Amino acid sequence: MEQDRILAMLNSVKDGGMTPEEALLKLKTQPFEDMGFAKIDHHRGLRHGVSEVIYGEGKTAEQITRIVSSMADNGQKNIMITRLSPEKAAEIEKTHKVDYDPVSRIGLCMRESVETPRGLIVVAAAGTSDISVAEEAALTAETLGNRVERLYDVGVAGLHRLLSNLDVIMGARAVIAIAGMEGALATVIGGLVSCPVIAVPTSVGYGASFGGLSALLTMLNSCAGNVSVVNIDNGFGAGYIASLINHIGD
Repeated sequence: MEQDRILAMLNSVKDGGMTPEEALLKLKTQPFEDMGFAKIDHHRGLRHGVSEVIYGEGKTAEQITRIVSSMADNGQKNIMITRLSPEKAAEIEKTHKVDYDPVSRIGLCMRESVETPRGLIVVAAAGTSDISVAEEAALTAETLGNRVERLYDVGVAGLHRLLSNLDVIMGARAVIAIAGMEGALATVIGGLVSCPVIAVPTSVGYGASFGGLSALLTMLNSCAGNVSVVNIDNGFGAGYIASLINHIGD
C-alpha cells in the first residue's frame, strides 16, 4: 500500500539508509509524474485508499502501457484499466501481464489479493443484456477487496426471480441494482432492503429509452429513500462506491 511505502521511506531516513534530502526529493516527485500526455497521480492511493484507475477508452495501447509502467515502477499493485478493448489488451500484454475480462472490458496488471471486509456486496442485474455493466461493477468491487454475490436476470418483468433471492439481498451491506429499459429494479430492491442501493441505468432498451435516459430518470425519481444513482453504464463508479460503503468500520 502507498502508506506502507512512505512509512518504509521514513524509517529508512530514521535508520540512516536514506538522507532527508533524498526522501524530500522522492516526496516532491511522487505526487504526480508529468508524462506530457498524462499526469500520473502516484499519491492517490495515500489520499483515497485506492490507486489511480486508468480509463482505457480514447487512449492508445502505447499510452496505457507507459502509464502502467510508471505506476508499476512506483510500486502500485492491482492497476485497473477500464473500458479496455481486446486489441489494446493484447498490445499491453507484450510488456505487462494483463488479466483481461472481455465481458466487463477490465484489465488488471500487477494483480495482488486484497483483504476482504466482512460485508457482502450484491450486484443485481435486471436482464442478461445488462451483464457487461454488471460485471464491470462486480469486478471493480472484487479488485478493491470485497466479497461479491451476483444475481443476474432478476428484473421486474418476472418479479418472482428477484423475490426468490431475498435472503441474499437482505444480507448485503450494499446492493448495486443495474437495469435498462424503464429501470424499475432499483426502486423495488430499495423497498426491500435497509442498506444503501446504488442504481446504475444502462443504455439497454428500445428507442424510447433514449440510450438509458429513461432508466436514469426513473432511478433519480425513485420513491425509495435509500437509492442513489450513478451515470449511465457506469458500473465502475457503482463498484467503487459500494466498496467504500462496505469498508466503513473495517
